[in-house]
Amino acid sequence: MLRKLLITAIAVAILVGSIVYAKLGQFSAMGEAAEAMVVPPETVTAVTVDKALWEQSIAAVGTLEPVQGVTVSTEVGGRVTRIDFTSGEAVDAGDILLQMDTASEEAQLASAEASAALAQADLTRVRAMGERKLSSQDALDAAEAKAKETLAQVGNMRALIAKKTIRAPFSGRLGLRLVNLGQVLQAGDRIVSLHTLDPIYMDFSIPQQRLGDLGRDIGVRVFADVAPAETFTGKILAVDPEVDARTRSVRVRAQIANPGEQLQAGMFARVEVVLPDQQPVLPIPATAVLYAPYGDSVFVIEEQEVEQTGEIGQVLRQQFVRLGRSHGDFVDVIDGLDAGEVVVTSGAFKLRSGTPVVIDNRLAPKASLEPNPSDS
Repeated sequence: MLRKLLITAIAVAILVGSIVYAKLGQFSAMGEAAEAMVVPPETVTAVTVDKALWEQSIAAVGTLEPVQGVTVSTEVGGRVTRIDFTSGEAVDAGDILLQMDTASEEAQLASAEASAALAQADLTRVRAMGERKLSSQDALDAAEAKAKETLAQVGNMRALIAKKTIRAPFSGRLGLRLVNLGQVLQAGDRIVSLHTLDPIYMDFSIPQQRLGDLGRDIGVRVFADVAPAETFTGKILAVDPEVDARTRSVRVRAQIANPGEQLQAGMFARVEVVLPDQQPVLPIPATAVLYAPYGDSVFVIEEQEVEQTGEIGQVLRQQFVRLGRSHGDFVDVIDGLDAGEVVVTSGAFKLRSGTPVVIDNRLAPKASLEPNPSDS
């Protein structure tokens, strides 16, 4: 019985030993395979860092104002007999907009003209008699005064009739009609607004620190929501000599070309003042930057020995950088990179230093200084 137990124990020990030996062999083979395995390189997009010149600009927001704008109103009262305009139409300077009843004034004008003609005839007779010494100087002075008085009355009536014919004071575009045919107007009643919209003024404010960068004829660009695909251009006309004590900003007025009159008075718009001097920069696509609380970084691609293979290849190195201003899809690198270095432009969040890479720019994102997304 003891012999059987011993034989069984030896058999079990041999079996367990065989299994352990086999497993240890498998683990050893797996370890050797893992050491021999080479991780395939990551496929990335990349760009070579080059120096560039960026225009300098000052961004602001402002309000569009008409070059000329007025609400046409009456100087004298009267009944409207004719309206010669429609709301929203363009008119030229001197075009008749509205006519009021002048029947009473025309009758008074005829009477004044008759009195003026009689006074002129009397003056002629008195002068003729004075030349023959048949009238006194007093009579001549009285006749001249009477003639001048009647002529003044004629001029007054003609001026009153002219005031009842409302004309456009300048060329521009009319607003909404505020009067109706047959309406009796009082002096000062509004008729219609009139604005000159091409060109148009852009009024905006900039901080007092940038005052030294401004001057007449510096170019500006205006962007408005009413025409998101268009850029309106112009130049600075004047800078207010007084700085606002509350905001420490200065008001600036620019004149903007508005050929299609898409820009309207009172609109809000964005403006960029384009300064004449350009700034040297070292731009990279913003997608290349790995933003983090402890510092921003990029991955630089270098030619060095790949650790797994011992061969020379393209390997990543994480480089911390200091960034400047952004422009479109690019950002300026102030410190940390040199011109000629190659940086990864996409997928930086999944990379780490020492990773071998292969560059494939067929699917590289398109970066632009002036991006215009189709759905923004």
